[in-house]
Amino acid sequence: MLQRRGQDVVVFERGDIGAAWTTRYDRLHLHTVRWLSSLPGYRMPRALGKWPSRDGVVEYLRRYAECTGVAVRTGVEVQRIDRDTTAWTLVTTDGDVQAAHVVVATGHNNRPHLPAWAGTFTGEVVHSASYRNPAPYADRRVLVVGAGNSGAEIAVDVSEGGAAETYLAVRTPPSIVRRDTLGFPSQVLGIATAHLPAPVVDRIAATIRRVSIPDLTSYGLPAPERPYSDFLRRRVIPILDVGIVEAVRSGRVRVVAALDRLEGDRAVLADGTQLEVDAVIAATGYRPALEPLVGHLGVLDEHGEPLVRGAGELARAPGLHFVGYQVTLGGTFRLVGIEAKQLARAVAG
Repeated sequence: MLQRRGQDVVVFERGDIGAAWTTRYDRLHLHTVRWLSSLPGYRMPRALGKWPSRDGVVEYLRRYAECTGVAVRTGVEVQRIDRDTTAWTLVTTDGDVQAAHVVVATGHNNRPHLPAWAGTFTGEVVHSASYRNPAPYADRRVLVVGAGNSGAEIAVDVSEGGAAETYLAVRTPPSIVRRDTLGFPSQVLGIATAHLPAPVVDRIAATIRRVSIPDLTSYGLPAPERPYSDFLRRRVIPILDVGIVEAVRSGRVRVVAALDRLEGDRAVLADGTQLEVDAVIAATGYRPALEPLVGHLGVLDEHGEPLVRGAGELARAPGLHFVGYQVTLGGTFRLVGIEAKQLARAVAG
């Protein structure tokens, strides 16, 4: 969008184009519908299907760079951003670069977050960032920690792949929605209700949950009373059901309490239950990890999140922008496109 308005633009990427997707697990699909997930300037091809696969998204991003002609310098990591009186200086692994405007778009899923559970464990502990497929877990007892989309989908994947036991540790029961109902994507509802009062959206969401998802209370997954208000408070995307509901009801995935500590070959849960497990997969999320890059500039809040987004900029950091850091029910790809257009208008007029 900046380039279209005559700006000289270069993108620094520490890996290859689409690297953030190439390292995700094999069965991952985009959880937002193709026709609401295209970036400005090049639509996702219909051949990618309604819900593009991981490899399909990587292919799209690489085609996007080619079709738009954006200059992407791969294998270059930006390590720090500094400001002098006239311009920004980017300290990179390929030398220093100066720029009038800098857009930080490394995203929320920048650094895997692995909790430091107390105790020692004789089995295997990995973050979900390192999980690829269920083959290594066949005939093993597996505890998946974290009830977000990755945790739920990995638990389904492991159970279908032949794990001897699959447990899903849940601290806060999540909202669960169908990916689509009668062909109608849940993402559309998230977009449509964005400007309604929270109590109204709570009632709508609770009603949809009752009519579309069986009551899972007896399985350890009660429905939140105020799902939208919970989202606004916690900013955790609801689980899109791609098999977790049936897996839980059939007993292939057993929901248990949150993991408290590890002792030998056992996982000790918050309710005192002890489980003999061979492996723990921590689907415990990521951090933006922006502190080394811009933490010294006073542009982050107490949680390490940017104080401004999109076209916004701070008086103490003119020309520094952040794109793609807002958690939204409308989809990150869609949000990035909107913010990119707004930013281009603000910078180039």
